[in-house]
Amino acid sequence: MKVTVVGAGNVGATCANVIAHNDFANEVILLDIKEGTAEGKSLDIWQTAPIDMYDTRVVGSTNDYKRTAGSDVVVITSGLPRKPGMSRDDLIATNAGIVKSVTENIIKHSPDTIIIVVSNPLDVMTYCAYLNAHVDSSRVFGMAGILDTARYRAFLADALNTSPKDIQAVLMGGHGDTMVPLPRYTTVAGIPVTELIAKDKLDTIIQRTKTGGGEIVNLLGTSAWYAPGAAAAQMVEAILKDQHRIFPCCAWLSGQYGLKDIYLGVPVKLGRKGIEQIIELKLNKEENDSLQKSAVAVREVMGVLDGMQLETK
Repeated sequence: MKVTVVGAGNVGATCANVIAHNDFANEVILLDIKEGTAEGKSLDIWQTAPIDMYDTRVVGSTNDYKRTAGSDVVVITSGLPRKPGMSRDDLIATNAGIVKSVTENIIKHSPDTIIIVVSNPLDVMTYCAYLNAHVDSSRVFGMAGILDTARYRAFLADALNTSPKDIQAVLMGGHGDTMVPLPRYTTVAGIPVTELIAKDKLDTIIQRTKTGGGEIVNLLGTSAWYAPGAAAAQMVEAILKDQHRIFPCCAWLSGQYGLKDIYLGVPVKLGRKGIEQIIELKLNKEENDSLQKSAVAVREVMGVLDGMQLETK
């Protein structure tokens, strides 16, 4: 099995590192436009193999897409990172051009690949990749919900003084301030979280989750990378191992939840063919209203991309 990670920045390098250490792929190609960056980081990762005991080969390449040929899964992390005071919408003009170019080059050399988008703004960059890949939407989707639920679960683990392993949660909507955490579908070892924590504390955690990316940007001066990289790697593993795992992902909707022709975070089943099923939860009125509001916000950004009229082949 072969995986390509496009973008050897913090997120891409972390993703490649996690994939290698988990030892479920034969080869990982790390590609970047900056001379020597992918090669150097790949060499560093590969030199941990004798220490951490894994066989996955990690190879770097500077902008040579021929080296990515035959990839089973491609993770796109390329793009300008978010800086303090910069909204995700501010990134769209630059990153859309980057994602378009990357997608076209990837599909040229790996026409049967599955594409996972991590670049921000996540929902609209996934849409951009889909427009330029010209493949079924089940093969183009975004990593957002896994990261957002991981933050939510980590915050809950702190508040409850319990293991994050026991916490399961679902989160929907756009990747940003309009995301929709679902307390009704949040459990701790099967126990509804609402039985273990006061509503006001839970509401505070939900709000912190919504602004979780911005919190790290303010602390570091750039976007997070350990959790996003690990989240994307988890998706790759579910695909290559055909695990049929259920994750919240940014998926193309065609009528589900009353929404059509939009990329939005929903629970899906991931396997060897990509998205095998979009799962429709029974949302109450408040939850559905929040989801529809989030969809409106995402459509506005998608409209910006459509207005750019980037040519697709």
